[in-house]
Amino acid sequence: MSSHADRFMAAKARAAHANTELAAFEQLLDFELDPFQIEGCRALEQGHGVLVAAPTGAGKTVVGEFAIHLALSQGRKAFYTTPIKALSNQKFHEFSRRWGSHRVGLLTGDTSVNSEADIVVMTTEVLRNMLYADSSTLTNLGFVVMDEVHYLADRFRGAVWEEVIIHLPEHVQLASLSATVSNAEEFGAWLHQVRGHTDVVVSEHRPVPLWQHVQVGPQLLDLFVDDTVEEAAERQAEPGADEPAVNPELLRLFRAQHPRGGRGGGRGPNHRGRRRRGPHHSEPRVARQERISRPQLLRRLDAEALLPAITFIFSRAGCDAAVAQCVAADLWLTTPEEQKTIRAYVAEATSHMTTADLAALNYHDWYDGLVRGISAHHAGMLPVFKEVVEQLFAQGLVKAVFATETLALGINMPARSVVLERLDKFNGESRVDITPGEYTQLTGRAGRRGIDVEGHAVVLWRDGMNPQTVASLASKRTYPLNSSFSPTYNMSTNLIARYGAKRSRSILETSFAQFQADRSVVGIAKRVRSQEKTLEAYREAMACHLGDFTEYARLRRELNGLEKSATKSRSARQRNDAAVSLQDLLPGDVIDIPQGRNAGYAVVVKADEHPFDPRPHILTLDGKLRRVGVNDLDGSLEPESKVKIPKRYSGRSPQERKDLASTVRAALREHRPARERSGGHTIRFDRGTSARDRKIEDLRRALRSHPCHGCSDREHHARWAERAWKLEKETEGLRKQIAGRTGSIAATFDRVCAVLTHFDYLRADESGNLKPTPAGQQLRRIYGERDLLLALTLRDGFLDGLDVAGLAGVVTALVYQPRREDQGSRPKMPTAHMEAAVQTLIHNWSVLTDVESQHRLPQTAQPELGLVDAMYRWARGASLTKTLSGTDLAAGDFVRWAKQTIDLLDQLVGVEHLDPAIRDTALDAIKAVRRGVVEYSVFEQ
Repeated sequence: MSSHADRFMAAKARAAHANTELAAFEQLLDFELDPFQIEGCRALEQGHGVLVAAPTGAGKTVVGEFAIHLALSQGRKAFYTTPIKALSNQKFHEFSRRWGSHRVGLLTGDTSVNSEADIVVMTTEVLRNMLYADSSTLTNLGFVVMDEVHYLADRFRGAVWEEVIIHLPEHVQLASLSATVSNAEEFGAWLHQVRGHTDVVVSEHRPVPLWQHVQVGPQLLDLFVDDTVEEAAERQAEPGADEPAVNPELLRLFRAQHPRGGRGGGRGPNHRGRRRRGPHHSEPRVARQERISRPQLLRRLDAEALLPAITFIFSRAGCDAAVAQCVAADLWLTTPEEQKTIRAYVAEATSHMTTADLAALNYHDWYDGLVRGISAHHAGMLPVFKEVVEQLFAQGLVKAVFATETLALGINMPARSVVLERLDKFNGESRVDITPGEYTQLTGRAGRRGIDVEGHAVVLWRDGMNPQTVASLASKRTYPLNSSFSPTYNMSTNLIARYGAKRSRSILETSFAQFQADRSVVGIAKRVRSQEKTLEAYREAMACHLGDFTEYARLRRELNGLEKSATKSRSARQRNDAAVSLQDLLPGDVIDIPQGRNAGYAVVVKADEHPFDPRPHILTLDGKLRRVGVNDLDGSLEPESKVKIPKRYSGRSPQERKDLASTVRAALREHRPARERSGGHTIRFDRGTSARDRKIEDLRRALRSHPCHGCSDREHHARWAERAWKLEKETEGLRKQIAGRTGSIAATFDRVCAVLTHFDYLRADESGNLKPTPAGQQLRRIYGERDLLLALTLRDGFLDGLDVAGLAGVVTALVYQPRREDQGSRPKMPTAHMEAAVQTLIHNWSVLTDVESQHRLPQTAQPELGLVDAMYRWARGASLTKTLSGTDLAAGDFVRWAKQTIDLLDQLVGVEHLDPAIRDTALDAIKAVRRGVVEYSVFEQ
């Protein structure tokens, strides 16, 4: 029983709390705040900044909403920033309903609504641009909420978050909301350094417990014996604690499939733990497990009351195929009443769209799935379609969504269950395992606060899957937030314009990137000292009584390297010979292809003199039109015979191809000679073989004559020498890291300034201080990955003479990022003026990247021309169907790139000293692009 003094103090604390803004805020809520939410809100009311790190769905946005409440109570403005437009739109809706549409504004790259409101939701880039432009919208700003601040680690856009944090006025309070990261204290320490007093509030508690399962064929098995994910993570974090106990049934299955190498874990099959859901499952079969189909899985989840569910498939095509499979299986997850509601909602959302556009968008496939309660969700979908899916899912009408990982980033779309079809993904170059942080982000969608008692994450079993690996992903808490910050041309020009070069260097040295680099140097130096001691032991082990084994090992390495180089050189020479011979081929040449799918005799029907990768068109003897490349050859290729290609030969008719193939067979039977080659091959590959071969022989002699060559323990010494060499190489790399990380951001800034000075965007004044030139003032208003390239090309007048559609088309080259296989394409431009503009752009890119290489800076991305023609057609008023014809673009991708094109055109309008005619054309181009599906969204309605 508490004492009188305790009761008095508690009463006093309640009375003090009743007079706070937090108490007033709590009165507006229909739920009680969690301890971490209270702690974060109190920090803000005390005038501090705050970093709140908590799991997805834990309710950390409440702290951001309290920051808005404080701003309004103080008569000041609040900005709420997000990393993606979809999340900005969602927050705009929520805040408009809560505080009234007259008090809430929205600013994204292509949308501006009520921009001077008390509360403005915006993408983080918009706030960064405001800060550099000294926008009047910043007047009376009191609070900034940075939602999803862990996006700071994004290698493409993360630097923007650091720019905002560094440049916000000192009086502005910052509320940073982050997913759970393992170095929240480090990030908080940096915020404290650059923003003043900042409280760090970390909560790893999920308000809705998350249970992990593995779907093995038709069986839904628990991953852990008796732990939720949170309990497993806490157990693993305890010093000296055992690994979380993995279900022994899964371990037996893994061992049965890997009798030699299967290693399990956990507490063994006899551990008695509580079962949580479902009937008793029989022991899994040892044979190869049949995978459950997607419709079967959804039926199983429905039977277990685990819907709604999000299934993550790391492929757009895979998501669409999954919906098609469910429709083909006649799977229905909706009641007749729900179907009626869905039909009405869809009809209203798409009422503005033409029948032709709907057909181009695969509307009927999307609609068929939707009325069944099933849909895909990915970036290739039209934004209107995605928004409809999000709204219907939130209302519980859509029960199953197949999504790519982009769904996990930001938008509020929680489910009861999350399914992961696989634990690896394609990163653009190869398949890589997902990280613990990604796993947590994806599965964090499971469990709806206030609706579900528990959430469920399901991983589909694949042969070879190790349940210990899955358990480690699910329970690991080591996913740090690492800075991706680096000075850009626009950033550097803006900093120098505002602060001068000297102070700008000091400001950049306060970045989180430099903060982390300085801290890491201590750990690296410790590793160097440890490895130097190990090196001494290695050198003792490799010592030879006959001579200097270090010298002998060096000779062996040098010889090995030269021999590998010789082998590689021969391969390159063969490839070069093949390319040259392919360039020399003419129509009518009959060739014998040694390998590949085109192996055998063929006739050249169209030559190709491409300087690097010639691929002539050929007709094979079985009448197939193909192309032959260097991969089909193992060296140079000589024509075997020749035939005459008919003048009007097109190859379109099967009879034409059959007749020509017959002619080739006849020529081979008759042994008709090949044409005479004029001039022969000009091999452009510098062999340098004779000097290298002599060097190889010299090294072999030196090796044989070395005293250590006759040592009976030579190979034993050699193994230690190899270890010593590798460790020395690694240690030297660490020493270079130490040297490079000290002042690394400022050094990059100096190199950026050197490039800007080279192109006359910065110039030293009489006192030797760098100042932006008139061209530099233009660059200050250009944001994006190719900022300097656009500024350079503007200076050369590359937009002069372009009409509205031409301007819209050409500027896409500065925003578009195609898939890897489409990069670097060079299509023909629709008009001569556009061709001239593109030529100027490519020339300037070539000059710029040469200078960047000289200054050891990353090269500016190449202009990409794959969207130019489509955007040109769209800006001329073409329908969506005609715009996308002949392209591989999905409608959602086109709309996304169109909005980025609008953003860039809008930047052009704001550039200083721009030709008024170009400014007017840019304004008209914005109108021409912002129409139809590009303009419309559910949000606007």
